[in-house]
Amino acid sequence: MNRRALIVTHRSREEAVQATNEAIRELERVGFEIVHDADDVDLTGVEIAVVLGGDGTILRAAEVTRGTDIPILGVNLGHVGFLAESEREDIHEAVRRLAARDYEVEERTTLDVSIAVPGESELRTDWALNEATVEKDDRARMIEVLIEVDGRPLSTFGCDGVVMSTATGSTAHAFSAGGPVVWPEVDAMLLVPISAHALFARPLVVGPASVLALEILPKTGAIGVLSCDGRRCTAMPAGSRVEVRRSNVPVRLARLSQAPFTDRLVSKFSLPVVGWRGSPAGLIGAEPEPALAIGNPIGNPIGSPADPTREG
Repeated sequence: MNRRALIVTHRSREEAVQATNEAIRELERVGFEIVHDADDVDLTGVEIAVVLGGDGTILRAAEVTRGTDIPILGVNLGHVGFLAESEREDIHEAVRRLAARDYEVEERTTLDVSIAVPGESELRTDWALNEATVEKDDRARMIEVLIEVDGRPLSTFGCDGVVMSTATGSTAHAFSAGGPVVWPEVDAMLLVPISAHALFARPLVVGPASVLALEILPKTGAIGVLSCDGRRCTAMPAGSRVEVRRSNVPVRLARLSQAPFTDRLVSKFSLPVVGWRGSPAGLIGAEPEPALAIGNPIGNPIGSPADPTREG
């Protein structure tokens, strides 16, 4: 039986089309049968999902593969590509590693989302890998929200929105809203208010068994919109309630490198680390290092010719 690989790509971009064609040639050369992304795609026997694009395309792949054991390998064609494992110029090496099954699988926590809308007898349900965000529908008016943690009210305030995220999502929308960066192995959820008009509206970090809830209050007359991973939206009129809890269904990411998350932060955000000399024990009698060389996700040191963050 042939090995099968699912291809998910951002086909509206010429760069993505070219990279996809190259990836397909490489995968077929090493014996993979290609399965193309479609609404009715048959995932039987699919061994790996290869994603060419940015984080949004990877989130699309997570939708397609949800509930299966298929790991996702992201090839970054976007700006940051925090979920991606490889860069455009490393496709050949990535495929070689896939063919040899030379990769690890990392499970990332997802969220189960339930929505109660006034006048509807049944709950709506959704899920998210990064975050579930409630934002105002009318840019001219704040929404008034009640925040609840573990069945107890915490605070009420007006705001532009509230982000409820996983640790994985801490570097996405929650990061932009001023939330903390949480290492992905930390089993936690975050709640981050957006432009809250309140004295106490700080980002919260809660445990994996907690339940976050938000209700839309009628005070301002504004309605909210719930967005899951920025891909699926639900209108939330006054009186609506959303509950977010840890899901039992993870997303599986294929990892080619065991580089720590700290190195990924440095690489993806091009953080200045020149002058770092390591632990004190390693400095005795040692010459200062001129610069830090940290492996990026595919294993190339920062500043090397193969490093995508390198200038020049």
